[in-house]
Amino acid sequence: MPKRQIAVRPDGGTSARNETPAQRSAIMRAVKSRDTKPELIVRKLLWSIAPGYRLYRADLPGKPDIAYGRRRLAIFVHGCFWHGHDCARGARAPWTNAAYWSAKIARNRARDEANLQALGAQGWRTIVVHECALRDLNALRARLGAALA
Repeated sequence: MPKRQIAVRPDGGTSARNETPAQRSAIMRAVKSRDTKPELIVRKLLWSIAPGYRLYRADLPGKPDIAYGRRRLAIFVHGCFWHGHDCARGARAPWTNAAYWSAKIARNRARDEANLQALGAQGWRTIVVHECALRDLNALRARLGAALA
């Protein structure tokens, strides 16, 4: 029987974790980095506005999720938590292994900024769509349409 882990939250409460380290590792491995639901929603919107994009261009810094070559527009679709967005979901700090996660998210943010700077230096325009922006699809459609006009 796996050992039960008890984690203590900053507010003093506890939470029982029933996963073994191997099970937790399997759960984290299942987190996708390509073809996520937010990404598919953005791609569907873009296809209705201006088809003809390419996915995951490895020849560009940061390997943008979506790229329009002739328009020199790179689009990144970011999860709010993983990229440290300032919305409610992104600002939520994990309370287990907090030092690791805060450092990881800080590294992600620094890497994202470096990639945007490198793309700008190569003459590319960039758009970052955070998953919370998907709550208002009409506003997102207008934003993407303006960038593609």
